[in-house]
Amino acid sequence: SDLREQEERGELLRPLCFVLLVLCSVLLYFKVSLMDPGFVKPEEEAKAGEAEGQSLVMPQATGEVKLQRCGYCLVKQPMRARHCQLCQHCVRRYDHHCPWLENCVGERNHPLFMAYLGVQLVVLLWGGHVAWSGLSFQQSWEWLQHNIFLLLSFFLIVTFTIVVLLLLVSHLYLISCNTTTWEFMSHHRISYLRHSERENPFDQGIILNLWRFFC
Repeated sequence: SDLREQEERGELLRPLCFVLLVLCSVLLYFKVSLMDPGFVKPEEEAKAGEAEGQSLVMPQATGEVKLQRCGYCLVKQPMRARHCQLCQHCVRRYDHHCPWLENCVGERNHPLFMAYLGVQLVVLLWGGHVAWSGLSFQQSWEWLQHNIFLLLSFFLIVTFTIVVLLLLVSHLYLISCNTTTWEFMSHHRISYLRHSERENPFDQGIILNLWRFFC
């Protein structure tokens, strides 16, 4: 009867939405961590996508940029691919290897990775709000004993919220510039960027960069 009354008052809607968000976050986590991030396979070396990737760079390069063969897995690397020694594969549009996911973030799972970060941030902010609303501060040792776990949970949520927010903002910035974490951090080591007349030959404007990435 109590559940029915709470349902009629709409009090079950918020916890139900929170549980669904948590479930969505968990499903996205497993999806991103278990899926193929864009491994380069030997039979895919001559795909048309490679020619498209070259055409973005070649007109703006000071010299001819040739595709290199990976010294580890011996496949011809497409433009913007990199070999990950942890995954033992070359990954298309390699961004980084995420230790939390135990998988690379690359061409195929990068948009889902962004969705995961977005949902995770909403869950953390909601959880932080719930934890904060449950605190009523009093200056007594007895109060601290009864609320120590709630306080620790709140500070833990705040820490993870800051980390996820920084990750989300930094990735959105890189996506808006049409660059990857690896290209941003190792610009001087990448041949097709070193030989380019522009700092980022892939940049086509913020709107088009975001559209091509998410759509």
